[in-house]
Amino acid sequence: MEFTLPADANKAEAVRLVRSFLDELHFNITESDTDRPWGGFFVVDESQAAQFILNFFPDFDFRDFLEYDKISPKILLVESGKRLSWQYHNRRAELWRVVDGNVGVIKSDTDIPSKLMKLNVGDKVELYQGERHRLVGLDRWGVVAEIWKH
Repeated sequence: MEFTLPADANKAEAVRLVRSFLDELHFNITESDTDRPWGGFFVVDESQAAQFILNFFPDFDFRDFLEYDKISPKILLVESGKRLSWQYHNRRAELWRVVDGNVGVIKSDTDIPSKLMKLNVGDKVELYQGERHRLVGLDRWGVVAEIWKH
């Protein structure tokens, strides 16, 4: 299912439209935080992980994730010109797919950031356990599906 935010959407409208999109897909949102300086996120009920993978990661099979304790299906919403913190995770890897807009990712095996890699709708990024990374909003709102390999 395609989803496109208006290029000129303000934050309240972007949040409302993403939430409506998730509701149309019949996802149960268990947590959300739309007060982040970079945008916000919606966490989908873990019991709907297979449906989330089918919708946003159709090139994977849910069985590919059975070995993981949880995948914490999530939709990230990142505002144009904003960025998430420089981070890494000792206990998990992450998989992202761009749902709408275009975003950038900066990755590194060290604390020295690499060049920004631009991503478009449909692009997928795998972030390995311990790999430093940052999601960056580019010229419009970006919507990214995220799952963990925890």
